[in-house]
Amino acid sequence: MALEITDATFEEMIGSGNPVVIDFWAEWCGPCRMVGPIVEELAKEYEGKVVIGKVDVDSNDEITSKFGIRNIPTILFFKGGEVVDKQVGATQKSVLAEKINKLL
Repeated sequence: MALEITDATFEEMIGSGNPVVIDFWAEWCGPCRMVGPIVEELAKEYEGKVVIGKVDVDSNDEITSKFGIRNIPTILFFKGGEVVDKQVGATQKSVLAEKINKLL
């Protein structure tokens, strides 16, 4: 299951040493509801290898602003605490899996 990441827990997640994938989303966002189940599937498939989490943009202004998230869903891919890739908008599971595999 994808972890809920908040302004308070973000730094701890990024500093975990593992690659991190974060889905920025909102309850009211139609495309986010399409991507959400895919993110959950990937979280199960990559458990123990990659930290996969979700940030509700309506509740976490600090990290949303820090990364300039203007469109959702936006998925950021972190390695070594730095953003190394980004996916904006709804996409297929295979595209996200390919980006995650590049982190490993």
